[in-house]
Amino acid sequence: MGRGLIGLTGSLAVLTVAGNDKASSIRHGSQVLSFMEESVLRFLRLLTSVLLALSCFTIAQENNSKADVFVGYQYTHVALGHDINGFNLNGWNASLSGYFNKYLGISTDLSGGYGSPSGVSTSTYTYLFGPIVRFPNSSKMTPFGHVLFGGAHLNASGFGLSGSDNSFSWAMGGGLDVKVSPRFAVRLAQADWLRTQFVDSTQSNFRYSGGIVLKF
Repeated sequence: MGRGLIGLTGSLAVLTVAGNDKASSIRHGSQVLSFMEESVLRFLRLLTSVLLALSCFTIAQENNSKADVFVGYQYTHVALGHDINGFNLNGWNASLSGYFNKYLGISTDLSGGYGSPSGVSTSTYTYLFGPIVRFPNSSKMTPFGHVLFGGAHLNASGFGLSGSDNSFSWAMGGGLDVKVSPRFAVRLAQADWLRTQFVDSTQSNFRYSGGIVLKF
């Protein structure tokens, strides 16, 4: 385990310093990450306000689904922390949500992200669980919000080094589903602020997902 974590640390170090030899570049990366985190927080606050407003002014639909299955694409910007530039991963996201009534339910969320930034093969997986709130209305668009808790796993290998790490993780965000038929919808966007704690550091990541939703 110790050798694996040392290898992981080495891999991430090689990854993050590649192409950033100057200290000024690293400081600039820190400013970019800080701006991104502030932008994500502002977006989530705005999204929460919109969802709360919709919950007050919308009229519930009849025949709301009791369970939704989502499968789709996922983009993640991983922020490494320690004032170092992050990197992007592409992959998949899937979730199963069961509802107690028209609005409130429980969701299980799984995802995988993959990439090879600076020649380092990297993969991350999350497994999260938590409450979800949807806001059915008279239109075909159904916004939702959720708060999820669970774990994450990271693999990294490159330049003769390799390792893995596990982390507590949580996500907060929401999105918008567009109804196509009583049993089918398109998830135009799901945006999450995803927190992980790999390699003794806290990462504030941004995650976007989109795909199809099956309703039961």
